[in-house]
Amino acid sequence: MIQFPSMGSKAQGAAEADSLRALAAEVHECRRCPRLVEWREASAEEPPRRFRGQEYWARPVAGFGDPEARLAIVGLAPAAHGANRTGRMFTGDRSGEWLYAALHRAGLANQPEANERGDGLRLRGAYVTAVVRCAPPANRPTPAERDNCLPYLERELALLERCRTIVALGSFAWDGSLLALRRRGEAVPRPKPRFGHGAEATVGGWTLLGCYHPSQQNTFTGRLTEPMLDGVLARARELSEPG
Repeated sequence: MIQFPSMGSKAQGAAEADSLRALAAEVHECRRCPRLVEWREASAEEPPRRFRGQEYWARPVAGFGDPEARLAIVGLAPAAHGANRTGRMFTGDRSGEWLYAALHRAGLANQPEANERGDGLRLRGAYVTAVVRCAPPANRPTPAERDNCLPYLERELALLERCRTIVALGSFAWDGSLLALRRRGEAVPRPKPRFGHGAEATVGGWTLLGCYHPSQQNTFTGRLTEPMLDGVLARARELSEPG
């Protein structure tokens, strides 16, 4: 789900979009992790009653957003009945409702809803992705599964040539982003920066921001509130805007 260029040089933006589309096509065909392949397909075969009769994507999910983004938002993995069903990151579940509504309030999305692919949602200056591209059982990928997926995140970050700011949604995304940046040759501080809501770390030429994941557990209990999420995105915009 790569958008057409919206800013800067049209020729350069078109090339970035083409490269991201090619990477997305590769992601969609991945079957590196047998446990995740089995789980994502089983989730589609036995969905909750509210989703019965719907056609599931049931494949790995690529990143989504503006190919000229200056801000990347990294999550854990697709939800079994969210992005694994709809085929677009953070789409069709409560976490996505929170995230895209916040992106809309921040001026980074053209609408607050994200229900399905083809719903008209577009991002401006932002790109949404994840460390792991298949829905994992209990939302817990293994270290080996994470490592199998990391090259996709590394390549996305390389293709997002204007991007130097990352918002990590949760500790798993924080650690995965640090690993991806280290593999790209960036100098990760020692000791390793610790995750926390509002945490900020400089990693080579990048800035990494921490944000609690907009999971139902966090939003229902008040651990993450709308003002908290808005505050992180406001700081991310401040860091990522030119000048």
